[in-house]
Amino acid sequence: MGQPEMQPEGPPQDGRGEGAAGLRPGDLTGRAFPLGDWGEPAERLHELYRWVEHGALETAAWYLTDRAWKRRGARVLRAGAAAGAVTGAALPLLDLTGVAAGPPTWGYLALLLAVACVAVDRYFGVTSGWIRDVATAQAVQRRLQVLQFDWASESVREVLGPAEGTASEAAERCLGILRRFSEDVTELVRTETADWMVEFRTGSAPMGIQSAVAAGHRS
Repeated sequence: MGQPEMQPEGPPQDGRGEGAAGLRPGDLTGRAFPLGDWGEPAERLHELYRWVEHGALETAAWYLTDRAWKRRGARVLRAGAAAGAVTGAALPLLDLTGVAAGPPTWGYLALLLAVACVAVDRYFGVTSGWIRDVATAQAVQRRLQVLQFDWASESVREVLGPAEGTASEAAERCLGILRRFSEDVTELVRTETADWMVEFRTGSAPMGIQSAVAAGHRS
């Protein structure tokens, strides 16, 4: 007995096409597991695939939306720090050479501005949060691509080669693919949250996302 047809209809959504245009995530929350009739396994598996895929696209879209204001803030703070440092170093030199004379306090104020920008960026984690958001969104998208190819290979196996096992075994194998993918996405979100908590407490640079992505490449 062959396995149910699992190939998703239409082109896979990657978060940039029309299918992802309606994703306007407000926050990452749990979703109710879709209930349905298993009397039609093919339709049920297709529904579960769409549910899992949509959840991954929402997660990636949430991180990409969250990184927008952090990117702008990081650029402003870094530009302020660079301008303050350059101005604070240039004013005393110009005063010594006689090119421009002025009170030395302006140089101190410029250096104070540079230090303040760095401190705000460090304290509020603007740049590091931007990096975490980009890294997590990219990791989710890469894992989604793996799911899409794994899902397609299960369908091609039925079309091009002999069926392996019964329909129940095929359905169980497909459910295993979806479950592992959901667990991987949940782990990526958990790792990013743990990195944020560590940075909030100690101010250390996040390393969990890098280790999670590296582990994903080795598996």
